[in-house]
Amino acid sequence: MAVKEIFLIEQVSKNLKLCISKKHRFGTDALLLAEFSEIRKKDSVCDLCSGGGIIPILIKRDFSPREIWAVEIQNEAYELMCETKNLNNLDEFHPVCADLNNLPADFPKQFDVITCNPPYKKSGSGIPSEDESDKIARFEIMCNIGDICKTASNLLKDGGRLCLCNRPERLADVISAMKDNGIEPKRLRFVHKNTHSKPWLFLIDGTKGGKSFLNVSEPLIINE
Repeated sequence: MAVKEIFLIEQVSKNLKLCISKKHRFGTDALLLAEFSEIRKKDSVCDLCSGGGIIPILIKRDFSPREIWAVEIQNEAYELMCETKNLNNLDEFHPVCADLNNLPADFPKQFDVITCNPPYKKSGSGIPSEDESDKIARFEIMCNIGDICKTASNLLKDGGRLCLCNRPERLADVISAMKDNGIEPKRLRFVHKNTHSKPWLFLIDGTKGGKSFLNVSEPLIINE
């Protein structure tokens, strides 16, 4: 069934709408990452593993950067982004259906900021979903954190930033992958569901070519 027959519309703001489907929705982690990214109006931004495009649309809503590119490997999610682009007449929003390990030769570089809400689980870990799109979104099947950091490093200008979120058990993997690709972690924040719980998410911001210094922010308690 074509995506045009099954998409739903989520009102993101008074002037912005997002096309979603039962397979391609979004969660709290995407909302937190978009806010954490702290984009400037002059920035050129690229979102990797973009899904249905929630992070680019939130960034557009909250920061209005100069341009936003979004890379997604699943065609249905890409078509949702195209519907969103057309629905809102967003000339500065550029969805691309591609493998981030094999981007088109003419794909732009020298981005100011790259965001990514990646697959959290290593391939072969846990109990995989029977749904193929869900497996790709949750498990490192099509790409892993090393691939993401390598691509981000290739696309960022010197001094550009990579903003990621992930589960706390993957923190060492994420920091190692960032450093291996010349991106120095600069800002880290843990997210808790309440004051008595362990963190369920972390947000991290790294600078390409940055000097070694990591600022750990106070925990974010989402029910407050």
